[in-house]
Amino acid sequence: MTTRSYRATRTQSNGRPGWSVTFGHPLRTDARGKSGKKMRRGLGTTDNEEAQRLVDQLNELLSDRSWWSPDRRGDAVRQFDRRIIAAFFDEMEIGKVNTRQLREEVIPLPTPDQGYARIMLVGATGAGKTTLLRQCIGSDHNRDRFPATSTAKTTTTETEIVADPTAKHYDTVITFKTEHEIRCAVEECLEDACIAAVRSHEDERIAAALLEHREQRFRLSHLLGNWPEPADDAGSASIFDEDEDNDDALPAEETVPNEALLVNKERLIAYVDQIREVATATKDQMVPEYGAFEEIANPYRQEEWRDAFIDALYDNEDFRDLSLDIMDVIKERFEAISEGTFEHTASGWPNRWQYRLPESNRAAFLRQVRWFTSNHGDQFGRLLTPLVDGIRVKGPFKPFIEELGKDERYLVFLDGEGLGHSAKEATSVSTKVTERFPDVEMILLVDDAQSPMQAASLELLKSVGSSGHDHKVAIAFTHFDHVKGDNLRNDMQKVNHVSASVNNAMTSLRDSLGGPTASRLERQLENSKFYLGKLDTRVPKGFIGQIQALLDKMQASAVLPEPVAAAPIYSVARLDMTLRDATDGFKTPWKGRLESEHWARVKALCRRIANQWDNEYNGLRPVADLVRELQNAISLWLNNPADWTRHPKNDGEREAAISGIKRAVFVRMHLLAERRLIINQRTGWESAFSLYRGTGSGRRRVTRIMQIYEEAAPSISYAMDTDNQELFDQVIQIVRDAIEETGGSMEGAHYRETIGVA
Repeated sequence: MTTRSYRATRTQSNGRPGWSVTFGHPLRTDARGKSGKKMRRGLGTTDNEEAQRLVDQLNELLSDRSWWSPDRRGDAVRQFDRRIIAAFFDEMEIGKVNTRQLREEVIPLPTPDQGYARIMLVGATGAGKTTLLRQCIGSDHNRDRFPATSTAKTTTTETEIVADPTAKHYDTVITFKTEHEIRCAVEECLEDACIAAVRSHEDERIAAALLEHREQRFRLSHLLGNWPEPADDAGSASIFDEDEDNDDALPAEETVPNEALLVNKERLIAYVDQIREVATATKDQMVPEYGAFEEIANPYRQEEWRDAFIDALYDNEDFRDLSLDIMDVIKERFEAISEGTFEHTASGWPNRWQYRLPESNRAAFLRQVRWFTSNHGDQFGRLLTPLVDGIRVKGPFKPFIEELGKDERYLVFLDGEGLGHSAKEATSVSTKVTERFPDVEMILLVDDAQSPMQAASLELLKSVGSSGHDHKVAIAFTHFDHVKGDNLRNDMQKVNHVSASVNNAMTSLRDSLGGPTASRLERQLENSKFYLGKLDTRVPKGFIGQIQALLDKMQASAVLPEPVAAAPIYSVARLDMTLRDATDGFKTPWKGRLESEHWARVKALCRRIANQWDNEYNGLRPVADLVRELQNAISLWLNNPADWTRHPKNDGEREAAISGIKRAVFVRMHLLAERRLIINQRTGWESAFSLYRGTGSGRRRVTRIMQIYEEAAPSISYAMDTDNQELFDQVIQIVRDAIEETGGSMEGAHYRETIGVA
């Protein structure tokens, strides 16, 4: 077997003064999972001889495998320049970053013990949850434009706002996605742009593929600018304008200067030209083995050709240089921020930005924050929005409507990505949402009154009910002013019309949640429904009363319910059948889904898990699905205790006691699913991502993933072997611990003894 060699070279890029070094890192993998990821690091010198001396040092490191370990960094300090040590060793020490903890270190989220209620806003894309949030914190739609809104997918990061009426300053801490995650997204955009070039699309469509990621959560247009419009269309109005914030011109200091717009335009044109050259060269290279793409009529053969083409792109030096060029431009966008303080990782990539101004400087504060959160078209080419992982802001926020702002309220708002960012996502709720259920006092479902209780909203209610958080839920129906019909003559009829959708939802959820849980959820919602409209304009008086009631409900949620004295007693009997249905209910749909899913999406899921960036991709959510199936099954089982330590006084006390157990199980179930499906199966996901190439690779990848699922969630049966028994034992322990924490107990012998297995 031939050992691969690695070499470093000095380069200059993007017209920047000074030298950089470019090299393949032997311990970093590229977007295909192969070692030798191409890196570029600045050397901090314009001197030719010094730059060459540094490159020679790096080549010495690359040629001697004994240096290829983080443990050798201390030895390297005595022999190599610090810049070379940083370029080589920093890249070895990059792991998964807990960005939420990075924010917590700067601005801790207050709790009910401090008088605060934490409110999580969830809802389908376009329901208006961020517009409602603006009303709650007194953010003017035209002046403040924070948080950003549009009819498209806007909120894709965690937004946390602490409304402290006693605060004398506005504070923020913003955290960022990792450099490697951003580069992966850039390279995926380049892949799609090259495919567009192969298909002989015009420049505009190639640029569109480059500037907006296929998942629609990452937009290079924010960072690089828009593709230049034809001269006769420039400045013309559009009936398809998505961004509501574009209705008003921005002040000059918040727009991109004309000189920068020209640079961005020329750079994008050059990128498209380079993409065409790379795509053409790679396509021609493939002809001897795969044939000409234009001559392939079979759609399955076209997909195989595309898979091979994308793999070949990463062997093209110009493709890899282009991705590095774009990354250099992205890093320049950070340099344009002159206010606040950045903190960086060992490799020099920013991981946190902090900023503070007195309360009198609110406008100046938000002006700086908007560079990280805005989606305004006049700022494209300078925005850092796609790079942000999360933002936390604290200040004296309160509603700007006088009637709403007179009372002091201590509230924390958590806003995130909408439910159902794709049609396929309505089948499960992301763990990014569900893992925060225990951290909040209210789960506010923001739903569109024009078409209420669609699949995504139902799935959210189902998750809330089965997890024991039903006492936290409330619903805000937005766009109520658009509820119209010949049969709806007055407000009461409209309210009854929308409320009927909730009643229908409860009926449909009874089978999956069980009667007691559905009834508890229904009772909770009886006095927790609010009807809102015209939130993006001057709010009419009638809706102001509804917002007032909602804000009061939010603050009241800070008073936690009293603990329940009665505790249930359970028998282990029938839990095996419950878990069998859960594991089969997880795997069976996934088998059909993987076989019908496009191979590129399945591969993208594997890429994110293998690189430890995420446990889901664009509606493909294995961890969320396993949590859902296990939790739903256990929730139904918990509804039927064998006995009680003290018989409950009423149904409310009974259901509250059981809900407490469900909540404790829910937290542990997330950890169990993550460990079994992701952490313990890391090698399997890495091979599923990087091992399979060429004809039939999609089928082999699906087979490998199903093997992972079978190992992580084996079927529960009388014929279980020792490995399969492990899952059952772990779930039994989780349920037992949760029951005992609340003062209850679970009776019955060990499962193997119960069924007579030696």
